[in-house]
Amino acid sequence: MPPRTNHLGLSRNEYRGRPSTLCPGCGHDSISNQLISMAYELGLEQHKIIKVSGIGCSSKTPAYFLGGSHGFNALHGRMPSVVTGALLANTELECIAVSGDGDSGSIGMGQFKHVIRRNVPFIYIIENNGVYGLTKGQFSATADEGQFLKYYGTNHMPPIDLALEAVIAGATFVARSFSGDAKQVQALLQAAVRHRGTAVLDIISPCVTFNNAETSTKSYPYGRDHEIPLHEIQILAPDYVHAQEEIKIDDYEAGDIIDVEMHDGSFVRLKKLDNEHDPRNKRMALDVLERSMREQIFSTGLIYYEEPRPTLADTEELVETPLAQLDEANLRPSEAVLDGLMRQLMAG
Repeated sequence: MPPRTNHLGLSRNEYRGRPSTLCPGCGHDSISNQLISMAYELGLEQHKIIKVSGIGCSSKTPAYFLGGSHGFNALHGRMPSVVTGALLANTELECIAVSGDGDSGSIGMGQFKHVIRRNVPFIYIIENNGVYGLTKGQFSATADEGQFLKYYGTNHMPPIDLALEAVIAGATFVARSFSGDAKQVQALLQAAVRHRGTAVLDIISPCVTFNNAETSTKSYPYGRDHEIPLHEIQILAPDYVHAQEEIKIDDYEAGDIIDVEMHDGSFVRLKKLDNEHDPRNKRMALDVLERSMREQIFSTGLIYYEEPRPTLADTEELVETPLAQLDEANLRPSEAVLDGLMRQLMAG
């Protein structure tokens, strides 16, 4: 029997990349598999996608999915700059960027905050394991305070919550998940690819070699035993129309449903479980993240969402034709035009 294909006539295998060289059982490989499934199910055209990463175990993973897409492995912490340049030059590209807690939470923190502030439209995946796995397991900026590792002693620093930092920086789509929860990761990826703006996904992805003790909040045992989904997530096709009044916080009871509309007309349907979280409320998003960090509660799902604000291409008033497709006559002003501009500047 021939393999099942999507509407492009492609099988799931055609969305794979090279074989993984990560440790067997690494959570990063599970995320790569969900990216493959997401792109296959949605029928994404690989030649219209660019994959960008920085440095680290997580940043190796773009080699393992969407082998027919463009790719760029940037310097440590500098992935957002490359994404910004690529998407300004060609606004028709879609970008899936993969980083780690070290790549984004330490050397890349400045770039992390500013790419969100500028609202560059791409998926920003943080594969978060609390250690520098590529350099033998030193603590990262997201490591638990008081955590003990055999070769590095006790971590005395409080952790940075990258989802919290994303909300504060102005991200309009912020989610958290667990690499072992394939169904939820898949739903969040499908929602993120439909979002017009920076979509940050902080995915706890255990390092099976250096940080998988059950005492670590970044481990498989902890994730399996403590994950508390904020809601059930379902993606509804663009032809779905559901009219309802705005749901007020006081009336948002267990079992209620929120439909969050994406810019392409599709909906992310969130079914309330046994908590009071409404991802459209920024104060509630901050509260759930601060409480989760303080009490070590592993809350997962769509943390925060707001109506898309102008992207960087909008605020820079780029022409409709991508810059990469303009010919020299449109890109290079004539000598007469430049002389006129210089005279205006000198006169002013």
